[in-house]
Amino acid sequence: MRNTKMRGIALAMLGPLLWGISGTIAQFLFEDIHVSSHWLVSVRMLVSGILLVIYGMVGNHKAEMAVWHDGKDALKLIFFSFIGMAASQYTYFMAIEAGNVATATILQFLSPAIIIIYLALWTRRFPRRIDVLSVIMALLGTILLVTHGRLTTLTMPLGGFLWGLATAVSSTLYTLLPRYLLKKYGSIPIVGWSMLIGGISFSLYYQIWDHMPPFSWTTYGSIGFVVIFGTMFAYLFFLQSLRFIQPTTASVLGSFEPLSATFLSIVFLGVSFGLPDTIGAILILGTVGVQAWAAYTTNPTSEK
Repeated sequence: MRNTKMRGIALAMLGPLLWGISGTIAQFLFEDIHVSSHWLVSVRMLVSGILLVIYGMVGNHKAEMAVWHDGKDALKLIFFSFIGMAASQYTYFMAIEAGNVATATILQFLSPAIIIIYLALWTRRFPRRIDVLSVIMALLGTILLVTHGRLTTLTMPLGGFLWGLATAVSSTLYTLLPRYLLKKYGSIPIVGWSMLIGGISFSLYYQIWDHMPPFSWTTYGSIGFVVIFGTMFAYLFFLQSLRFIQPTTASVLGSFEPLSATFLSIVFLGVSFGLPDTIGAILILGTVGVQAWAAYTTNPTSEK
């Protein structure tokens, strides 16, 4: 039992770690190689979608195709592919291109606060005190992150900030929209097909064959890492971890994504992070820990 839980923890750490490395490499591709974010998003979703669908077909062909046998569910999948999957991928890479990977990844973690506000409005119920605390932490953290503690000045690119907020909103949709589909069909078919649908649509719209970056081993090796390890394997590792540990634990370990992205961007890309930025990042990421702690204390036997 202990070994099983440790395996789940390792997988839940490895997936976000690969996401963080992937985001840092993407910033390198945008700034140094001048690869278009539209092109990278298209290729990332297309290739990863193909590989994940093949993976699902080999594992269980009937389960992989089941969603297409129900017309309503197929339409829900297509809707999620654009509004959830493609939107979250696109806004994240645009936030990196317009700002940097560290702030983009941290702002993405505003998603729990947005979900709290949405659910409060939808259910017309005032949120719990722990939820109010999470929202306050997220707001204060965002203010510190984008102003460096100088409240009258926006010290990060406006585009980076707005795309970062868009990433948080799209991440919220990515979390809320597919819950029914994931429960009914499983994660591999839904993630694989939604990536493939989004990848095909983006590829056709942006005509990726007309915008291929010049060949070099560095360029295509970096692109290969983003597509294979930073997308397909990262998703598989994180989703597989849910077989062994609770989602609350996995969500906390998801903080390895911004932590790794921030560390790597400071070391390799020269991104500066002062004390106010650090406090802001801790406050934002702390909302995940607060929510996980609240979930655990509500059901203290869930991890035993």
